Amino acid sequence: MIRVLIADDHPVVRQGLRTFLDLQDDITVVGEAGDGAQAVELVGELSPDVLLLDLKMPVLDGLGALERLTGTPTRVVVLTSVSDPADVGPAMRAGAAGFLYKDVDPQALVQAVRAVHGGQVLLAPEAAGAMLAAPGNGQAPGPVPLTEREREVLALIAAGRSNREIARSLAVAEKTVKTHVSNVLMKLGVQDRTQAALYAVRHGLG
Repeated sequence: MIRVLIADDHPVVRQGLRTFLDLQDDITVVGEAGDGAQAVELVGELSPDVLLLDLKMPVLDGLGALERLTGTPTRVVVLTSVSDPADVGPAMRAGAAGFLYKDVDPQALVQAVRAVHGGQVLLAPEAAGAMLAAPGNGQAPGPVPLTEREREVLALIAAGRSNREIARSLAVAEKTVKTHVSNVLMKLGVQDRTQAALYAVRHGLG
């Protein structure tokens, strides 16, 4: 059972999300928060698997909440009505595992909760494009040529796997995986695993 916490300052939105999510056999809503500070508090109390987090909230906004949740096992999906591309990068760098807009299809939202709970990084296409097009993210006009093994490593990075898990999956030494990861980051022109995962999502390599 995937335990979900909803953080949004609009009661109608929270109720709508709760009603739909509770209809799913494998998802249960364990709590609701009306602002970012309450969301942080409830994550500490309830330890949900996934937090659906609005960005624009009183007391403490979504980005501030994300920063305070760094290091917790809860996976955070930003669910916002704000379409400013500038919000995507800061949210992902602060630790979000997903970024979706409130006009997302309900069933797609359910799939996103399941995917993020499973360790994947998931973004709305517009959000992924904004992240990759931002300065310093090394967006190329098309997919960068990678070796077959590097593509395998990138797909596992996009699935949220650690170097140790990748090594176990590919039956190679962890040191070898570290070398492959370094080569992937260098070829993609990105600085970290999150940006590599975003590239994989954008180009269908995940």
